[in-house]
Amino acid sequence: MKKVGILLSMLLLAVYSASACTSFIVSGKATPDGRPLMFKNRDTGNLNNLAALVKGERYTYIGIFAATDTQHREAWSGHNEKGLAVMNTMAYNLNGADDTESDGEGLIVRRALEICATLADFEHLIDTLSRPIDANSNFGVIDAQGGAAYYEIGHNGYVKYDVNDPTVAPQGYLVRTNFADSGDHALDQGVERYEAISSLMQTIYSLGELNAEYLLTNVPHHLIHGTTHLNLYDFMPADAKQTTMFPFRDFIPRYQTASAQLFHGVREGENPLLTVAWTYVGSTLTTVAIPLCITPTQKLPAVVQAGKEGGAPLTLAGLSLKERLFPQKRGNGHDYIDLAALLNRQGTGILQQLEPVEDEIIKRAKPLIHQMHRNGQSFEAWDSFYQWVDGIVRSEYQTRLGVLIP
Repeated sequence: MKKVGILLSMLLLAVYSASACTSFIVSGKATPDGRPLMFKNRDTGNLNNLAALVKGERYTYIGIFAATDTQHREAWSGHNEKGLAVMNTMAYNLNGADDTESDGEGLIVRRALEICATLADFEHLIDTLSRPIDANSNFGVIDAQGGAAYYEIGHNGYVKYDVNDPTVAPQGYLVRTNFADSGDHALDQGVERYEAISSLMQTIYSLGELNAEYLLTNVPHHLIHGTTHLNLYDFMPADAKQTTMFPFRDFIPRYQTASAQLFHGVREGENPLLTVAWTYVGSTLTTVAIPLCITPTQKLPAVVQAGKEGGAPLTLAGLSLKERLFPQKRGNGHDYIDLAALLNRQGTGILQQLEPVEDEIIKRAKPLIHQMHRNGQSFEAWDSFYQWVDGIVRSEYQTRLGVLIP
């Protein structure tokens, strides 16, 4: 029995390691422009993810899917034409020690995206699901009416945490990783990342920078460990020539990070189509964020969608770069990163090479987003912007990193 118990513990640790996410929601009451923000860094064992625009039963939406999910059955984050954005992070502590895993979260996210327009609609969806609900998760939701909340959903129902309520979120934001506040804290997971995101968000709040651009350029690439407080930038090797292995576990970005999205919502009364999803279709260390909107032409950049090889071209390029970051394939090699390949004092690390590309995408997107906000629509320029994105991603990955994107 002792051997069985040890094996079970090892299997559970493997599950926790693979199915782990980091998130936050910021109320529109706390942002400079009055629009809510929601972020999810997705960690999973299935690293081949992509974005897809789907015409659902009621609403059209953009979602993140596994590349193998060609029927788009399970969405892991996304937003729809009504301005509703939904995501989840596994909680593990809502259903007891004997039932830490569930399988229904992706189905719930997809169903919400295709039939829900508001937080009230989402609550109705959860209320009408058969019991026990196949979920053990923190669901984050924002809508076009100013709604912003976490729902900690287990087998028997949910507990709502309203981010607009100052008694719940006194600083205007909440964070979640892999435990629920309403759950059994003896079963908490993702504590190290919770400490990291909590500390980072407190710093950003203190700086008065709870805005989309600052959060986008600081959270996905955050490399300070929540428990040890080690900052990887303090250990940068001289150059990329000498492999320099460094422990890399329980940072916000991880080996298992497969996608991330920062949703920039709308003010109450604004056109819900103004919602922008800044999207990494792969690792935040090896891909770049691209803003995605649901436009009248319903087009997306080719590099984030399914390509000829099945996966999104940008995702596959990121996976090839990840091979350079994690060269150790034996043992627990995924817990050790070649820091010289990621960051170095010569500035030739993969992350250092990609940040200027991402900065240029942000720079080009900002006037388009401002124009949308001024006019309430003006989507005409997005198709040409997406063509430009496809071009710069392909050229910069080849020029800077020697990666050919078809």
